[in-house]
Amino acid sequence: MLAKYTPRRVVSLQPSATVTLRDLGLLDRLVACTKYCVDVCPEISGSNIVIVSDSWSAQAEQILATHPDLVLASVPYQLEAVAEILKAGVRFLGLAPRTLADIYADIAALAAIIGAGESGEAIITRMQQRIADVSRRTAGCAKLKVFCEQWGKPVMASQPWVVELVEAAGGEFVGTPGKTITVEDIAAAQPDVVLAAWCGAGDRVPLEKIVEQRQWQELPAARDRRIFCVEDQLLNTPASTLIGGLDAIAWALHPELFERPAGIRQIGLERAQL
Repeated sequence: MLAKYTPRRVVSLQPSATVTLRDLGLLDRLVACTKYCVDVCPEISGSNIVIVSDSWSAQAEQILATHPDLVLASVPYQLEAVAEILKAGVRFLGLAPRTLADIYADIAALAAIIGAGESGEAIITRMQQRIADVSRRTAGCAKLKVFCEQWGKPVMASQPWVVELVEAAGGEFVGTPGKTITVEDIAAAQPDVVLAAWCGAGDRVPLEKIVEQRQWQELPAARDRRIFCVEDQLLNTPASTLIGGLDAIAWALHPELFERPAGIRQIGLERAQL
């Protein structure tokens, strides 16, 4: 009979994997992570966890110095670094989610590998139940056209899982997910709501400035002051944090049905300090 193997020393190069470890109550197995993981899981700050480069710039020597038995990363990552990690005999899990189904599969896979399969299923179930609840509450509402961007220069539409969240909240997504789009094409679509969740920007998207620079003053979203900044991690971290993003989208589209959650800022009413 094969002995059961459970990783005890984990390096995470991906914030979503770190969030899942936190949700599983297993941050004590984390020996190294990136600074972006700390942003999403501030409870790591002040611990003895080593801060290493992320998947884009991963350094094998840096990672192997922590003596891990599992390395978690996301596509794209440094192929050379991965090769050195594998040569050293360290297990490696590369994640590349696009849809909510992919995210659920990643959570289930990580939970199983780490020896917490039932807890992983519970996380997935809670996410699915919340999404289904929001979808039921918005089922009879008019469909609002929504543009959501994950970057501003060039303008890039958010990922496919955000499209699913927008649809669950009763919206119709404008643009092709994960692709660049011109400000003119966005204007031509006449979105009722614009959501900006720029990667790495936290809640610091300059809403007034982008409306002025893009000459969007006559957009329905601008006229009705329905342009919002959503905190980066809530829409760009493919983990349970997306439920916070769903709540933000649901409130932005239907404030009459949902209470305002944390992590969202509205143009003209509040300004972030830039």
